[in-house]
Amino acid sequence: MRILIISQYFFPENFRINDLCLGLKDKGHDVSVLTGKPNYPNGKLYDGYSFLNKRQDNYQGINVYRSNLIPRGSASGLRLLINYISFVIFAIFRILSIRGKFDRVFVYAPSPITVGYIGIFASFYFKAKPFLWVHDLWPESVKAAGGINNKIILSLINTMTKSIYYFYDNILVQSPYFKNYLVNQGVNSEKITYYPYYAESFYKIVDKNKKIDNLFPKGLNIIFAGNIGVAQSFDTIIEAVKITLNNFKNLNIIVLGDGRDKTRVLKKIKEEGLNNFYFMGSFPPEDMPEYFASADALLVSLKKSKIFSSTIPGKIQSYLACGKPIIASLDGIGAKIVNDASCGFSSKAEDSQGLAESIIAFNKLKEEDKIRLGINARKYYENEFEREKLLSKLIDIFEK
Repeated sequence: MRILIISQYFFPENFRINDLCLGLKDKGHDVSVLTGKPNYPNGKLYDGYSFLNKRQDNYQGINVYRSNLIPRGSASGLRLLINYISFVIFAIFRILSIRGKFDRVFVYAPSPITVGYIGIFASFYFKAKPFLWVHDLWPESVKAAGGINNKIILSLINTMTKSIYYFYDNILVQSPYFKNYLVNQGVNSEKITYYPYYAESFYKIVDKNKKIDNLFPKGLNIIFAGNIGVAQSFDTIIEAVKITLNNFKNLNIIVLGDGRDKTRVLKKIKEEGLNNFYFMGSFPPEDMPEYFASADALLVSLKKSKIFSSTIPGKIQSYLACGKPIIASLDGIGAKIVNDASCGFSSKAEDSQGLAESIIAFNKLKEEDKIRLGINARKYYENEFEREKLLSKLIDIFEK
């Protein structure tokens, strides 16, 4: 098949769509990508890119068509809106200059959902069958993350989202819990297929790296990896740590990542007088398994929200693939996965007491029981989220 994948983000930006494109190519398909000029997460165009150059390049045998856009800058609400709209406009004009034929148009939509409009235009222009992969439920996810609360704006976004869903006959969703929401939005249930994330193949069980292991303090080391934002409810983690320290003192929270809420979080930790948080910075995804290997457990958290309870946080697949115990502070499908996998402990979202109890219970386990949780995690990943299985499933979906 000749597949055009549309994504606002692509290599050298670190998104899972990069690996998915390579996976489809390796299975013999002719893959091309329409994307923007890279500027995530720092909000500035990467070195070597400008408004006038790099209209087309190649990524490991994949044709990459670059569209201009206005960079996201400080990622304020207005700046993001401009960023999203500019990509839609410039990408549609970029399509007009692409010389080629495609059988399928696949829209990767973690955020923003506005890329769906580009897919609509591309499907008509190339006379190709369109597919939309929904990762966030707009406008609810935007509201829940603390970005927009204006009822008029949310209503406009809701109308826009419904119009996008209406066009696509094939909508993939990253969580089975998304289906009811889309049906309530007027989407025919027969158009909806559950298609989750998978973790890239480098997420696997690895031996400890002595150099990295020496960076870790002594004690019970729990890693939080990924975005530090409002949605991650870091205050819950801070309060849980305060409670846990009344039970045992050798707890360390290792933070690998960055985000818009990091400055506030660091200030709060300092105000609370806590000295067992270690912010190590951000690292390339392919390095993460070696950091995970030195952890006793991996932590995932989300704020209390109906929409977040329907979401599978992408880090869960990475954690499971690396065969480590998981401590979760979230509701809904994420907690269900941890419980079904028998790979750790879960407590309700924003329940700092419950999270503290999970950490204390984990600390009391025998070493062989901790190892068993990790084995269960990897086994569940292989059954439910393994890369090759899901790539084959996607091809089957395309061939319907």
